[in-house]
Parts: sequence; C-alpha cells; structure tokens
Amino acid sequence: MRLAFLLVLALLAALAFACGGGGDGGLQTATMALIDGGGKRSELTVEIARTPAERGRGLMFREEMAEERGMLFLFGQDTNAGFWMKNTKIPLSIAFIDREGTIMETQDMEPLADKTHTPAQAYRYALEVNQGWFVRHGLGAGDRVEIPAEAKAE
Repeated sequence: MRLAFLLVLALLAALAFACGGGGDGGLQTATMALIDGGGKRSELTVEIARTPAERGRGLMFREEMAEERGMLFLFGQDTNAGFWMKNTKIPLSIAFIDREGTIMETQDMEPLADKTHTPAQAYRYALEVNQGWFVRHGLGAGDRVEIPAEAKAE
C-alpha cells in the first residue's frame, strides 16, 4: 500500500512538472550577453529551446518570468517560422537574430493572442523576454547577441 501511494505521488509530481509546475520547464539554461551599439552589455539567463516540442511549448502556461530571464529558440538553419501567444500568459518581446548574432528586429507580443509574429527576413535564433526588456536596455535592430556555447552545439 505504501509503495502504491509513493508511486501515485511520484506520478503527480511528474505531471505537475510537465504541465508547467516545475518553474523553468526543465530546459537547459545558459547566460548570454546582448551588446548595444555603444558596447554596453546586458546579461540574461535563458532557457534553451532546441527541439520542435520545446520550441512549440515555449513559455506557454507560465504565470510569470523573472526580469533577467528569457527563452532562446534555436533553429538548425535559417527559418521564417512565426511565433504566436496562444496559451502564453506573459506579455513578451521577441528578437529575431541572424546566424552571426545580430538582432534583425524586435516585436512586442500580447498575451493569449492568436496573431502570428513573423520577421521580414529569415532568422536563425529567436529570443523571448518580458515585454519592454529590449527597450529598457536600449537594445534593438543592429545590436549584437553573444550566442552561448551551449546553444551552438546543435
């Protein structure tokens, strides 16, 4: 009986984690730097979304995200894939980044909206942060991102 109780408890904990109860989603994290045109560096701790499933889930179902956190989406090649906010409760800003680490453009995204956000050009990486983070740090198109080594090992 005790073993059955422990198994049920373990299963419930695993389900809570899989449904977003685990805080950061269990993805690998890394620290990355973003550098504006004047050389000022801003750092973020990012979760790395590598697989189609991880990219598809993104930041869905989360209630909040710490200010200096974000999610870096990796694509093995340039893509034109769009992003939307279905089931995403946090207002976000997204930067579309080329393979050299240059921010091509940023866009703000509203929670729970069905609008698809697609950049004007193909990109290699996308970075989601709390809405307004790029503006608060003086970052935008033409600024640089140092892609973490953990994210380059594809």
